[in-house]
Amino acid sequence: MTDGWDWRQPGTGATAAGSSSAPPPPGGPGSPWWSDALADPWRDPTAPAAVVVPAAPVPGTEPEPITDPDSARPRLRHLLIIPLVTALLAGALGGALGYAFAIRGDAAPVLGGAPIQPPELAQRRPESLAGVAERVLPSVVTVRVAGPDGTSEGSGFIATTDGYVITNDHVVAGATGPATVVFNDGSAAPATLVGQDPESDIAVIKVTKEGLRPVAFGDSEALAVGDPVLAIGSPLSLANTVTAGIISALDRTMQAGEPGGPTRYYAAIQTDAAVNHGNSGGPLVDGAGRVIGVNSTIKSLVAEGQEAGNIGLAFAIPINQAKRITQDIIGTGKARRTVIGAQVGGGGVGAGVGVRLVSVEPSGPAASAGLRGNDVIVTLNGRPTNEPTDLIALVRKFAPGSVVVVEYRRGTSRRNASVTLAADVK
Repeated sequence: MTDGWDWRQPGTGATAAGSSSAPPPPGGPGSPWWSDALADPWRDPTAPAAVVVPAAPVPGTEPEPITDPDSARPRLRHLLIIPLVTALLAGALGGALGYAFAIRGDAAPVLGGAPIQPPELAQRRPESLAGVAERVLPSVVTVRVAGPDGTSEGSGFIATTDGYVITNDHVVAGATGPATVVFNDGSAAPATLVGQDPESDIAVIKVTKEGLRPVAFGDSEALAVGDPVLAIGSPLSLANTVTAGIISALDRTMQAGEPGGPTRYYAAIQTDAAVNHGNSGGPLVDGAGRVIGVNSTIKSLVAEGQEAGNIGLAFAIPINQAKRITQDIIGTGKARRTVIGAQVGGGGVGAGVGVRLVSVEPSGPAASAGLRGNDVIVTLNGRPTNEPTDLIALVRKFAPGSVVVVEYRRGTSRRNASVTLAADVK
């Protein structure tokens, strides 16, 4: 019995029962490229009779690929490794660059252009206003005094290394307790009153403190109108305040004083540097940082009894006069007053200028120089005298023993006389 399959070489044996004759194999019988799979003797009898070859895909008909969502998520170790490696590389690079720049400084980039010289005013040279203020400020103090109406405040400056401080008489007048001195660095120390001269508005107090720096003194007789000046002090309790201006006038004769108090006369230095309440007793310094005056009073447009403020008219006691009075107070406890030895009245009759001498003291300075009563003094050392205040203030500017030239009128003639001023006996 047979299943109709001939295992012999195809084309030489019988065909399957009931089938037609097989088609000739491609390439012809006996060809080495024979490919009749159905007649292949080594073919698996149970395999399909046809060989299926997948058709080529048509573009655009492929299904969209599906991505596994888990495969797109970075793992935790990846998240940790990446910044760690980045930090290590950055550190290594920074270290290498730093080492290279340290070894070869010329390799560092230069930022900006060539240096530009700052303007002259910004260099703060010793002779600049900023340089002057820097030198003088450590020698300026604030003076606080307890009085019947509360604590009053003014300014002062250190005159000696052992603690003598110059201020105004009206700053310490009426004190009911010891004064307190506050220094530039904010430290404070009690002060004792050494002496005061109400008529010249100068007072001296003393503090005990190490390392005090006294001011440098200038010459108030060597000043000129227009010279730059600084006023330093504590206006309106604003300590260590510096204001600048110029000398507006010299020998501006002043008559000042509070009601019921002494009348003060002095030939002041006028300045437009801002001076307010609290500047009293502070120094007026020149462009070299030397004290040339003691700030004392201001002019104001307010009515009497109202609070006055700066309008650019401030007046300082010349330092030559303040120094002399300070030395008198330290040496004897009181100051000498300079006099000419005559009583003065109104202006010269019909002359328009001059101060009439009402009487002359026998053997006094004026009498010794040949002056008589009714003589009219026109100038003193070249300064005009139009009012009695002018003559008194100009005389008190000089020290006792000074020789001044007086131009006077007697009748219709003008004459000159040299007068040796003297100290008043009091």
